[in-house]
Amino acid sequence: MTLATVLRHAVSGRRVSDPDALALADEGDVAALLHGAEQIARNGFGLRMTYSRKVFIPLTQLCRDVCHYCTFAQPPRKGARAYLSIDEVVEIARKGAAAGCKEALFTLGDKPELRYRGARAELDELGFASTLDYLEAAARAVFEQTGLLPHLNPGVMSAAELARLRGVSVSMGVMLESASERLCGKGMPHARSPDKIPARRIETLRAAGELSIPITTGLLIGIGETRLERIESLLAIRSLAEQYGHIQEVIIQNFRAKAGTRMARHAEPELQDYLWTIAVARLVLGESMSIQAPPNLSPDALGSLLAAGINDWGGVSPVTPDHVNPEAPWPELVRLEQQTALSGRVLTERLALVPRFASSLERWVAPPLQASVRRLCDATGHARDDGWCAGEGSEPPSSCVTLMNSDVHAAPAAGSLGPVLDKAQRGVALAESEIVELFSAAGPQFTAVVCAANDLRAQVIGDAVSYVVNRNINYTNICTYSCGFCAFAKGRSARALRGPAYDLSLDEIRQRVVEAWNKGASEVCLQGGIHPRFTGETYVDIVAAVKDVVPEMHVHAFSPLEITHGAQTLGVALEDYLLRLKAAGLSTLPGTAAEILDDDVRRLICPDKLTTTQWLDVMRTAHKVGLKSTATIMFGHVDSPRHWARHLLRIRELQEETGGFTEFVPLPFVHMEAPLARRGMARSGPTFRESVLMHAIARLVLHPLVPNIQTSWVKMGVAGAMLCLDAGANDLGGTLMNESITRAAGGVNGQEQDAASLEARILQHGRRPRRRTTLYADLGVVPRILEPDGVVLTS
Repeated sequence: MTLATVLRHAVSGRRVSDPDALALADEGDVAALLHGAEQIARNGFGLRMTYSRKVFIPLTQLCRDVCHYCTFAQPPRKGARAYLSIDEVVEIARKGAAAGCKEALFTLGDKPELRYRGARAELDELGFASTLDYLEAAARAVFEQTGLLPHLNPGVMSAAELARLRGVSVSMGVMLESASERLCGKGMPHARSPDKIPARRIETLRAAGELSIPITTGLLIGIGETRLERIESLLAIRSLAEQYGHIQEVIIQNFRAKAGTRMARHAEPELQDYLWTIAVARLVLGESMSIQAPPNLSPDALGSLLAAGINDWGGVSPVTPDHVNPEAPWPELVRLEQQTALSGRVLTERLALVPRFASSLERWVAPPLQASVRRLCDATGHARDDGWCAGEGSEPPSSCVTLMNSDVHAAPAAGSLGPVLDKAQRGVALAESEIVELFSAAGPQFTAVVCAANDLRAQVIGDAVSYVVNRNINYTNICTYSCGFCAFAKGRSARALRGPAYDLSLDEIRQRVVEAWNKGASEVCLQGGIHPRFTGETYVDIVAAVKDVVPEMHVHAFSPLEITHGAQTLGVALEDYLLRLKAAGLSTLPGTAAEILDDDVRRLICPDKLTTTQWLDVMRTAHKVGLKSTATIMFGHVDSPRHWARHLLRIRELQEETGGFTEFVPLPFVHMEAPLARRGMARSGPTFRESVLMHAIARLVLHPLVPNIQTSWVKMGVAGAMLCLDAGANDLGGTLMNESITRAAGGVNGQEQDAASLEARILQHGRRPRRRTTLYADLGVVPRILEPDGVVLTS
């Protein structure tokens, strides 16, 4: 097969066969290889170039091997200890944590106690039988005392040793370096190094696969191997990856000659040879494998490395040197970011786990470590890129604000996003994969998505920012359901959460309605838990109580779950029950209880609640009988962009059918008191970038069917909500007297914004405030006062 055919197949996602891979050993068209490899890398990883912010912990520099190029391994020094103490290890980790590191990379020589008497004696003194026993204790101490995620590089291990270390680390590393037995012969780099025998290292990698341990491996090139041997090594790695799926990353590392070693005068690989190897690795390993090139070993060739098919810089430490390559300092992160940006890529932090493994924790990470990984990662498995959390009261992160304030037209939609954005702006329905791609936008692409949504908002709505004066009345927090995201309800899953249980009387509801009317409200929003004593009659009585005292009040009430409960308790059809509520005075429905309209997610967060189909059926029926509704999404917990895309498409499809949704409301998950988060089963809500993108992408995906995108100042904070107005949103929702659901979840953004405050913020933002009705008609300020008995005195 010709190189052109191999490249065409590889770029299209087809696997390069072993014979075709081996034939690349004689391929000298480096430019063609690089071009194809870069395309494959971008197909798999887009514009993101990842790295892990780590601290380097050299637990011991003793090693029983004598690799002829290594300066990390040192013989014992008189009076020097063989191992760092646990206190020293934790202190290094603490410095890393203070500098924003998330990974603790443990490096050490292979089983030095088998060679050095001093190492054995020191382990005995410490109370450990082996170096790996001591490593287990050190890694546990770092995790428990600093929260850093341990990544272990201890060399060759047995299955039993791997199993024990799996409980204290999120990933491990075993460099294959080369599968060539020849390099272990007399006079060769791995002579007298028993742990570098390829079969032993491959067996360690195999055992890790059987134990579902995410593992990093790779090649060390330029130590005397041939190109054919490099490809044979890559094929050995690919075989293991295809069998077990556990190879999370492959490092292509270039040999650097080091003074004081036997190979001090050995020629280093030329840059073209290095780039050839990276490109071939990408062709052999495909678009989904993370491929790394250490930036400190080729500091003047970063752009060339980026163009060769890599997607990762590996661990970069702002605190500690590269103890394996001490002559090669880490590039400063600012410089690395700049160099990455010059190649049109976006530097993105990851964890010690590469993103696709961080998104599948139940398989890859031991239970004691899973909660910490969830807290540290975003919806795509990358490291959280800010410290912002929904409802927490913190200001929007400056990095995101800077991107949003970038010149919209100086940030073209790079890569494949241009056609997707154009399609959305024309109102054409997007595919699920296209929406997922939009949610991956970072750097200039993030700016492009936000700007496209903002332009569309200006085209459809203009500069007006609408809001409604309303009051929330959560009439009970007693609930028979056990939703894992809910800290408001008092029931089976929430007895220990803040605040007492309550159940408002109809008289109390009437009084709150009158108070709301006297403060200028045109709407009351009524929702509550599913009280075990409530029936369909209860909800009818609640609507009637509102209309008794203020007939003009718009009643926006009852989630699809409450509607379903009411109909079932009375034994009537949904349509009949909704018509009865409408006759009693119900005007519109809130689109809550949607959470994520994907049953894979619902089984995890609300297993006893409505299914996706049931929620959609309630809304379809409500729209049929003339009751319009809002639509919501509650995101940032156990979900992913794939689920978000499906949710948006289901809303669009129903809107195309019924036209009954008045607005779409993104609701970022407030995690602080949520049961799922307290149990370590959910992420810490969405990042600010993800939250802004949800507003922007909703505008794009739902155009032109849903004209209004609302942003929640309760979840986003007022400052965050103002920024969402520049990302496709046009509505600030309600003034929300007595908001309590977000407060119960730990939110601190306040229970009410009066109309004057909202209008002042809108004007300050350079936009025009518009007070509206629930159905988005204009509504001026109408003074009115009611006596407690509900009689209108002035109008």
